Amino acid sequence: MPSGLISGWWFLTDRDKVKVFPEEIDELLANPDMGWQTFHRFADEDENLEGLPSTSAYFRFYWSEIEPVEGEIDFAKFDYLLARARKAGQKLAFRIMCAGTGSEYMYVPRWLKDKGCRGFEYRRRGGPKHWIPDMDDPIFQEAHFRLIEELGKRYDGHPDLGLVDIGSVGLWGEWHMSGTGLSLPSLETRLAIIDVYCEAFPNTPKVMNIDDEEGMRYAIRKGCGWRADCLGDLGGFSKSWNHMEHFYPQQVRKTGAEEAWKKAPVAFESCWDMRKWKQEGWDIHYIFEYALKYHVSYFNNKSAPIPEGTRHEIEYFLRRIGYRLVLRELEHDKAVLPGSPLLIHTVWENVGVAPPYRDYLIAFRLKNTESGEKFTLTSQASVKGWLPGKTEVTTWLKLPESLKPGLYELAVAIVDPATETPAIRLAIAGRAKDGWYPLSQIKVGENR
Repeated sequence: MPSGLISGWWFLTDRDKVKVFPEEIDELLANPDMGWQTFHRFADEDENLEGLPSTSAYFRFYWSEIEPVEGEIDFAKFDYLLARARKAGQKLAFRIMCAGTGSEYMYVPRWLKDKGCRGFEYRRRGGPKHWIPDMDDPIFQEAHFRLIEELGKRYDGHPDLGLVDIGSVGLWGEWHMSGTGLSLPSLETRLAIIDVYCEAFPNTPKVMNIDDEEGMRYAIRKGCGWRADCLGDLGGFSKSWNHMEHFYPQQVRKTGAEEAWKKAPVAFESCWDMRKWKQEGWDIHYIFEYALKYHVSYFNNKSAPIPEGTRHEIEYFLRRIGYRLVLRELEHDKAVLPGSPLLIHTVWENVGVAPPYRDYLIAFRLKNTESGEKFTLTSQASVKGWLPGKTEVTTWLKLPESLKPGLYELAVAIVDPATETPAIRLAIAGRAKDGWYPLSQIKVGENR
């Protein structure tokens, strides 16, 4: 049985079959729906990335920013950000907020209060006075639910929208009113807000902040993932309490979120940013391992500078965060006829910590080695839900009747089903400039 090594992959042949064993690589990969997030800026303008790949741009908006006039939602802002994200090789992630602690008196549109919506004043830890609407008031619900519904009608399933962070409730949309003396709205209202987001964005992955136990439990049952905004806190607020030891594990357990990562993303944001971690002497390797243990797909360091001496830990983290797909083995018929079925068996391994959450499809391409004519054969095999570990896939693909006899290069890719263009970089050698991975050759005979 002949064997050999060609351009980074091993192959074996016998009379009827060819088997290929691609070479795994360890380089950092820029893949959609996961990884290092930029914060209120884009990858091509964020100097603090220092060459790190980023395919997610995260933005937060106060309601007052996006609907200053009743019924006039600033869709132009979202359209611009989505287009700008595409230009930067990213997808947009966003959260809507109704309360803050800055210099403004209110963070919802003034017209909402003018309509007669009830509300509450608050101060946080001696800061300035603010006003927040009573979310149990029907005036708030009618207006805010309409906002979310209109955003969903326009943007759910948009190819450049990667993630919706279910906000609206609490300070900064974090589902708590810490330090204000105020309580959250009623449970009925909180669940209704989650329902509105889920119904408005059924085709977009969603996460919700971990703070509200009852709300998060409900969101998890609805198929949402979760988000935590203080990764890295090992004693920055108190010597006897911190988020990572005394809150996150307990909250995940109490809300039944242990298995949520199998269906929807987990996202972390740094507490302060990594510079604080280093300043305090906290173990950065331990912090990243902690996030990986929870099957993290997104990490947001607020686009802050990367502390000196931490690059190796960041790169280690980025090789494991989210999904990382390795094609271990490809086996196919050595020779076929036009119009006949082509049997291809593949063995994949996800060496990351979470699955892909979208329906990207396995595709193959035949390219005539003489004429250069190409034929794309997209299977119905989706990588969505591939958990860490190995997955075997057998596909039967009908060859075009118009296929001319000759020798063809066989390439593989994971493609966007809408465009049939490569969408995911594989952790194997041999990627061509067009995103395909030429791995083998196949002979097409002549029908008689």
